Amino acid sequence: ELKEIVFVIQSQSNSFHSKRAEDLKRDILKQAVNLGKELPTVLLIHLIDRHEGAWTILPLMKDFSVTYGRNTSWIFFCEEDTRIQVVKLLETLRRFDKSKEWFLGKALYDEESTIIHHYAFAENPTVFKFPDFAAGWALSIPLVNKLAKKLKSKPLKSDFTIDLKHEIALYIWQKGEGPHLTPVPEFCTDDVNSYKADHCATTFSNFLPLCGEPVNKEDVFVAVKTCRKFHGDRIPVVKQTWEREAALIEYYSDYADISIPTIDLGVPNTDRGHCGKTFAILERFLNHTSPRTPWLVVVDDDTLISIFRLRKLLSCYDPNEPVFLGERYGYGLGTGGYSYITGGGGMVFSRTAVQKLLASKCRCYSMDAPDDMVLGMCFSGLGIPITHSPLFHQARPMDYPKDYLSHQIPVSFHKHWNIDPVKVYFTWLAPNTEESHNGKKVGYNREDL
Repeated sequence: ELKEIVFVIQSQSNSFHSKRAEDLKRDILKQAVNLGKELPTVLLIHLIDRHEGAWTILPLMKDFSVTYGRNTSWIFFCEEDTRIQVVKLLETLRRFDKSKEWFLGKALYDEESTIIHHYAFAENPTVFKFPDFAAGWALSIPLVNKLAKKLKSKPLKSDFTIDLKHEIALYIWQKGEGPHLTPVPEFCTDDVNSYKADHCATTFSNFLPLCGEPVNKEDVFVAVKTCRKFHGDRIPVVKQTWEREAALIEYYSDYADISIPTIDLGVPNTDRGHCGKTFAILERFLNHTSPRTPWLVVVDDDTLISIFRLRKLLSCYDPNEPVFLGERYGYGLGTGGYSYITGGGGMVFSRTAVQKLLASKCRCYSMDAPDDMVLGMCFSGLGIPITHSPLFHQARPMDYPKDYLSHQIPVSFHKHWNIDPVKVYFTWLAPNTEESHNGKKVGYNREDL
């Protein structure tokens, strides 16, 4: 029965995202009313728990078990852009014996072992399957109860959360003692209008959010972090690829090179962390750029980014809110840690967020502290939420499953290691799929990358 399913929308507190999640909740309840069914429970994850780690889901298992462990059969998770055909979802779940432990979803796997999964299953990464959250995924209550019991006796390690869908699958798998993910063909990421969507209980909108006109080029200030040793190999890539998309861009280094030009912030280069440099960039943005420029983007010199797409995405956010946007990671979330935006994929700040941060006196504990983690700690202390977008990427295209990227219009990738970064940019991020490059039309096949 529909009332035996608890729907959990993996929502966020930012106003744009919470509205989308509310719309999805309304749609699920409306479908239930139209079916004449008793209404199911629909939860928004950002409202369940003030605890910072609610988005990592596992800390909520104990609550789910206590509250829903007796009179519910399934917890069904989805993203705010997942679309659900309630009748088909009911038909699909009925195929599985609800008294057994089930972990259901659309299966993803790594084609090759990857840094974002700590090179897990290096001998054959294709053997381990993990769910594509966009398609929705489900846990049977017996499995929820088992996980809650395990978490009681063996709390979560205070560690990094990098790719939640992979880490949850690993935790459930329990080194082979727990269930594997069971692939469900009705959990889909096809577009709702696709001919393939007829058999699907779930679909997913493959689009870049656009809420009105893209923000003006002059509304986005881009800060590139570099250092003298990379001026010769990384900066030319930026200039060959995405620099032309940025109206306002400055390169910050430990050495003033007029040929680029770079600006020496007076902060010595550090081998890691770069916290001192990043805070100097934030101070400079606040004090030396037009107060009418609402957005700051901080990227590494080996970040590949589409400013064109970012301007579309930013049309959905209110710069009067303190917005801190990018790819969200977590640290120690089971034990009172914090979320942060990982730096390599690009960190986007509203001017309001920068003002609140610098007014707070929260600063680096050392010049080479990890800047992204210190920023996460500071914003967490200020009660300013991290806003996650899966369109920013800390790694290279080949570090993600092809099927996962196939329903994305990415905004960024990171690292030049063992790739042709110019080719990656023109394949994945250029404003047109075929981009004029040095007067020639260039088109690449994503499958090659």
